[in-house]
Amino acid sequence: MEPALDLGIATVNIALAAILAGIFGVWVYFLAYMSKSFRLAPKLESFDRRAGVGHPKVSVILPARNEEKYIARCLDTLLAQDYPNFEVIAINDGSTDRTGEIIERYAKKDRRVVHVDTPPKPEGWAGKNWACVQGYGAATGDYLFFTDADTEHEPTAISLAVGHMLAENLDALTAIPRLLCKDLWTRITLPGLSTFLHTRFSPLRVNDPGKKTGYFFGSFFVITRKTYEAVGTHVAVKEELVEDGALGSRVKEAGHRMKMVRGEKYVDAVWARDLSTLWHGLRRLVIPLYHQDKRGAHLIAAAVFFILFAPFLFLAYSLPVLALADGGLSAPTAVALMTVQMLTISALLLTTAVQSRFGVFQSPAYALGAPVGGALICLGFASAIVDARKKDAVRWRDRHYTVSEKQSFMR
Repeated sequence: MEPALDLGIATVNIALAAILAGIFGVWVYFLAYMSKSFRLAPKLESFDRRAGVGHPKVSVILPARNEEKYIARCLDTLLAQDYPNFEVIAINDGSTDRTGEIIERYAKKDRRVVHVDTPPKPEGWAGKNWACVQGYGAATGDYLFFTDADTEHEPTAISLAVGHMLAENLDALTAIPRLLCKDLWTRITLPGLSTFLHTRFSPLRVNDPGKKTGYFFGSFFVITRKTYEAVGTHVAVKEELVEDGALGSRVKEAGHRMKMVRGEKYVDAVWARDLSTLWHGLRRLVIPLYHQDKRGAHLIAAAVFFILFAPFLFLAYSLPVLALADGGLSAPTAVALMTVQMLTISALLLTTAVQSRFGVFQSPAYALGAPVGGALICLGFASAIVDARKKDAVRWRDRHYTVSEKQSFMR
């Protein structure tokens, strides 16, 4: 091999090895932080039961749009709660299927169910936020429990949430649900995506008064009426597409006492139902960020590419270089590059396997789909940036939205 070519290949090998070493460090951090969070995060049932005395009225606010496949089961699990003082405000958000009929049938059978039909959505509102405000208007409880129509609850869920809030004098509480994966695409994508989100929105960060991070899981958060009104209700986040995160952030910023707990034993939720909802869910995360911070959106997309997908993509270079190395500087640097690359891929697969098992509660074997899942996330984020300025760039729950600078990324 010509000395100049040998030196060039060796230089590329060293540069890629340095990049991969950095990525390896990121995955080691993810694994350490995630393990710490799993170990130390409080649980929904972990509070002093002697301190949580009382049964204030709870209004369950349940918005639903075209949820005929899920809402009956959700209502069944809500009506089976052992908490003695609650109502369910079920809001039919302009459904074109049988959702409204199902709600009406339950309302006729059980007076705890209140059927609300949303009036036409005004301009500038996201659909779910408009539905939640209509539910709030019909609610009579001192505690508001927001959940989704594709969520299922164990019979003790409300009792534990209210008891926890009373025992610790909380203004709001949100529980991490067990995320159900309905298709293969979500099963191989969610572990990697959840690793990022878990690190950013860990209970350890949300529950730390010194951190600014605040977040609600839309499938399960309880807030006192007084606090909800103090932060402006859903009116204050009417344009937000990730409204649960935006509302949780407002609660934390206002200095209210909020807590995030692990609730996977008590709450099941669906993040994506198929490839289409997964794809649009990924785009929904990034497009608001682009309108707030274009540079930040590009940096996040680049970081996601390098952390989730580049370790596999670089194999297309490192394998033939290692096979063809013939003395000189290129041979030892090719070996070093492959060593660092294998360590990085191993750390990536191990971390996503741990998240798959203990965060998503599925087989860790789905971590083997990380190359495909990483590629899908990268493509979703890139697509979102390309289309961010287009009209109706976001499609969600059979509606199209044009995003503006007022909407926020998950802060």
